[in-house]
Amino acid sequence: QVQLAESGGGLVQAGGSLRLSCAASGRTFRDDPMAWFRQAPGKDREFVAAASWSGSSTYYADSVQGRFIISRDNAENMVYLQMNSLKPEDSAVYYCNKVDWGYRWSKYNYWGRGTQVTVSP
Repeated sequence: QVQLAESGGGLVQAGGSLRLSCAASGRTFRDDPMAWFRQAPGKDREFVAAASWSGSSTYYADSVQGRFIISRDNAENMVYLQMNSLKPEDSAVYYCNKVDWGYRWSKYNYWGRGTQVTVSP
C-alpha cells in the first residue's frame, strides 16, 4: 500500500520558519517529480512547489517564490519544504504528492493526511 505521510507542521509567528517533511512508503518515488500543495479552510487545494526527480529543477507558486524551498532525499524517499518568512496567509494543511512535470495539480491518488501549519500575526 502506497502511503505519503506529511509532518513538521505547527504554530509559528509571522516571519518565522518551518520545515515540512514527506515520507513515502509502499513504493519509491525517486524517479517521479514530487510536489507540495496546501488547502486552507473553505478554499480549494492549491499548488505550492514541485521538484524534478533529482531535485535539480524546481518551480513554485508566485505566492511562495523566494520564501519556500523544496528539496528531496531520494536515498531516504523523502521530500522536504523549507518555509521561511511565513505569513498568516500561509496557514493551511500541507500535502505532498506525485505530479507530472510542469503541472500544478496532481492526478495521482496518493494524498496523505497532511500537516497543519498555522501562522499567527
